[in-house]
Amino acid sequence: MSAITITEAAEGYLADLLSKQDTPGIGIRVFITQPGTQYAETCIAYCKPGEEKSEDTALALASFTAWIDGVSEPFLEDAVVDYATDRMGGQLTIKAPNAKVPQVNEDSPLPERVDYFLQTEINPGLASHGGQVSLVDIDDEGVAILRFGGGCQGCGMVDMTLKDGVEKTLMERVPELKGVRDVTDHTNKENAYY
Repeated sequence: MSAITITEAAEGYLADLLSKQDTPGIGIRVFITQPGTQYAETCIAYCKPGEEKSEDTALALASFTAWIDGVSEPFLEDAVVDYATDRMGGQLTIKAPNAKVPQVNEDSPLPERVDYFLQTEINPGLASHGGQVSLVDIDDEGVAILRFGGGCQGCGMVDMTLKDGVEKTLMERVPELKGVRDVTDHTNKENAYY
């Protein structure tokens, strides 16, 4: 059972919008940008067949499928998508009371906290370059070993990004972290973003 509720009114409204898209099998994708931070925003986007991600959860509704973003899912607990009509017409509303609530605290295991901040704070910024970073391991010295993927791979700026941005953010959020290291081989310039 998914954490999110899509009311009948919202489903009807969305089904009507989707029917005008002229794409068989099109659905929606629900995700949160910067989940667990005060900047969290809940978004609904069209999702053509094949655009969903492997970690998404499929929520099969009567007339279409709603894909729930894997990273956002815990933050969509108790969320309600509704469609309310008033004199001005109608409006789709999304109430996600947990969108801004951090899902980790000081007592969470170190890798979980590092991964959480990568997903919620660092990757949304790298995504504009088609990049992403993932946690590989934390070594015995307390150094987070990260892998840069997508557009970050083979990008000459990655050392700056790593040192200035990623390391600074992670060490502010997770004080016991001693530093970050990159396992990615930046000699592969295939998808590099310049």
